[in-house]
Amino acid sequence: MGHGERNVLLVVHTGRQVALDAARDTVARLSAAGVGVRVLAGEAGELETDAPVCALGAEALEDIELVVVLGGDGTMLRGAEVARSAGVPLLGVNLGRVGFLAEAEYEDLAFVVDRIVARDYTVEERMTIDVEVSLDGQVVDRSWALNEASVEKASRERMLEVLVSIDGRPLSKWGCDGVIFATPTGSTAYNFSAGGPIVWPDLDALLLVPISAHALFARPMVVSPHSLLALELQPNGDETGSKGAVMWCDGRRVLDLAAGARVEVRRGALPVRFARLHRAPFSDRLVAKFALPVDGWRVEK
Repeated sequence: MGHGERNVLLVVHTGRQVALDAARDTVARLSAAGVGVRVLAGEAGELETDAPVCALGAEALEDIELVVVLGGDGTMLRGAEVARSAGVPLLGVNLGRVGFLAEAEYEDLAFVVDRIVARDYTVEERMTIDVEVSLDGQVVDRSWALNEASVEKASRERMLEVLVSIDGRPLSKWGCDGVIFATPTGSTAYNFSAGGPIVWPDLDALLLVPISAHALFARPMVVSPHSLLALELQPNGDETGSKGAVMWCDGRRVLDLAAGARVEVRRGALPVRFARLHRAPFSDRLVAKFALPVDGWRVEK
């Protein structure tokens, strides 16, 4: 890369025509402004652009200034998988429905390109969680999440029996459909649908939210970011052999859990970095995305 040369990487929801159109438009606009654009090998065929193609991995992020994501929150989570290890900021343009992780909408695409070209953006770090799964004292899997890790029942007819502890102290045992461990960023995702609290994303905290728990004390909790949260999957007495549970990280990475499995959740070692174009407060984003009926308010950009 020559001195002063700039590059961005596109991550695109290639299953939607609007995303393909937006990607071609973005490549053309950035290239015309002297900013190089790379696309992922798995997406290049659908994009049909002259942009350089790179394989997913270290090469994809070499000398990359931004990862620009064109799609919904699912595509943003995929972009986070690409960008996190290298600490490259994500900038999302929402082409989905809610698009809570994105920074702009499709109609703002020209504005987004202008801000990228001018380097007129700020970068903020979002907390993640690290997840470790063990069985019989042996670690069997490690993962991470930007939004949440959820442990859910795999068999419709059976509740899960779980023992939840915080900082090595047992908290409670529940029969439930599952448990969500979320970040503040993820508080407006699965956590929100399950009745958990909305937490401002600049607050450092861990969230623990039971799903349909059959218990008197099974309230959502906001916990210190320094705490260790743990869940032990208890035998449920199914003599015919239960399907056990499954753990999802950001709805993308899945692992089957057997009875006796222990899931530990702690603050992630690596954050995900977000490029921000707007300085409006988080409350404005809530109004815009959830269409709250607040008269007299105008959402600032």
